[in-house]
Amino acid sequence: MENEDFQSVDIILPVPLHPHKKKKRGYNQSEAICNGIVKGMKKEYNYNLLVRMTDTKTQTRKSRYSRWENVSQVFKVLHPEQLEGKHILLVDDVVTTGATLEATAQILLEIPNTKISIACLGWAN
Repeated sequence: MENEDFQSVDIILPVPLHPHKKKKRGYNQSEAICNGIVKGMKKEYNYNLLVRMTDTKTQTRKSRYSRWENVSQVFKVLHPEQLEGKHILLVDDVVTTGATLEATAQILLEIPNTKISIACLGWAN
């Protein structure tokens, strides 16, 4: 993450899992990836500002539109004032269609003067 674009990052946020899914799985893979990025970049992080309000069905085997529809309006920012004017690095495990990242970023971009960058471990099609 030595790229110049990432040097201005203020805070790192993982894409959240719904609490039921996190409990069932035992961890959030995006948080695990985030832990490594946080150590390497030595930046602020918060695993509780961004939450998934709806326990959505898996995205596996869904069409591009169905994926977008499945995650539309499921994320919420708690205490958005803490993110005002921040450059946020949003971390997810895998990008397939980008629907989850798009839905998450849309909510974050409603906060005044935010900038979003994205980091993902993998890409699938």
